[in-house]
Amino acid sequence: QVQLVESGGGLVQPGGSLRLSCAASGSIFSIYALGWYRQARGKQRELVATKTNGGRINYADSVKGRFTISRDNAKNTVYLQMNNLRPEDTAVYYCNAQGSIAAMHTFGSWGQGTQVTVSS
Repeated sequence: QVQLVESGGGLVQPGGSLRLSCAASGSIFSIYALGWYRQARGKQRELVATKTNGGRINYADSVKGRFTISRDNAKNTVYLQMNNLRPEDTAVYYCNAQGSIAAMHTFGSWGQGTQVTVSS
């Protein structure tokens, strides 16, 4: 249906930067929002940032001013630019797609996740 593939994770020092990418394929016309979630070890998965087809963006309070979400519609790709990274940003980051195939019929798709580790 909708497939998501993340890339760009890795190990960085505090204050460093990373850029995550997520390419969507399949029933892309059914998608109305793309975004990023993260889950730290032993913690609840949380929303990081989302962007709808109409351009509305939501950020978690913890990343406002540091992270930027963007989309390339021609490439069906969503990006997450992460600056001034902190150790508490360490988590597995998951790409997420939300969509609808008909009125009142919604779905969500997840990527496989990419590890981001912030450490000295």
